[in-house]
Amino acid sequence: MEALLGIAAALAIAIATIGPGIGQGLAASKAMEAIARQPEASGDIRTSLILALAFMEALTIYGLLIAFMILGKF
Repeated sequence: MEALLGIAAALAIAIATIGPGIGQGLAASKAMEAIARQPEASGDIRTSLILALAFMEALTIYGLLIAFMILGKF
């Protein structure tokens, strides 16, 4: 039973980091493209990017919290 809980915690972290990791890479890429096209709007683009990255990182932290909750069961 403990082994299954360990595997469940590992899967929770793995799944919770894959999506936001890909999303952060795509968001940063598109923000750099937008800044290259319109350098005068870089402040607004950077602010939106940081806000979006913070929300994506929150999803990863939720996955870590769930993993800790699963591990707390043992």
